Amino acid sequence: MPPAGLAPLGLGLAALGRPAYITAGRDASLGDDRSVDAMRGRAHAMLDVAWARGIRFIDAARSYGRAEEFLGSWLAAHPERRAELEVESKWGYAYVGGWRMDADVHERKEHSLAMLDRQWPETLAALGGAPDRYLVHSLTPDSPALDDEALLDRLRELAASGVAVGVSTSGPHQADALDAARELPDSPFRTVQATWNLLEPSVGPALARAHAAGWFVVVKEAVANGRLTSAGDEADAAALAATDGQALDALAIGAA
Repeated sequence: MPPAGLAPLGLGLAALGRPAYITAGRDASLGDDRSVDAMRGRAHAMLDVAWARGIRFIDAARSYGRAEEFLGSWLAAHPERRAELEVESKWGYAYVGGWRMDADVHERKEHSLAMLDRQWPETLAALGGAPDRYLVHSLTPDSPALDDEALLDRLRELAASGVAVGVSTSGPHQADALDAARELPDSPFRTVQATWNLLEPSVGPALARAHAAGWFVVVKEAVANGRLTSAGDEADAAALAATDGQALDALAIGAA
């Protein structure tokens, strides 16, 4: 369950902070102008809509282009809203796409103490203050974030300062990574963001174990990057939603 007073839905900025992303139907929604100013305006507009509809959980990451910067400028314009928001961001990937639609590489992964010490101040500067939650981005079972003691000690220090430290997971070994993070001696981790949807529910039992242990659990990609919406092509899921009299995205989010 979310903290008291926090709605169960959040807004993620992965598709709003950079010009290129994989979400189905995004091109039609955003149009041709992917300039920084245009994307900032769209991000601010979506944040305004989310706020008006009672959404108080916002997710960003260092690798989401300028997502933290866009969120930070929106917060600066509405400082009275910050106390009501739960702001989450992530470190461990750097955006290297150069604001190009055709970049060969958009992100670079590095789970190291040097990366954390570089990206944490960048996050503070972009957001105008500390996020409530700071996650290792896309933890895998072989990540140094599970066995580098210097890095783990730094994460423990961050947790002791009042920031909720956690992990995000993706891919076929999410459960293994999550269980390993939870079972660490003196684990600094207390929150997780994982991919779960009707097409990929395998991490479910591991999320249940984390929740039972008191972790804060966030489900991402509930609509499978647009595949479980009207812009996708999942005919079986669409038929199930129609049988139940629901829109496909509503069914997918409700299941999560």
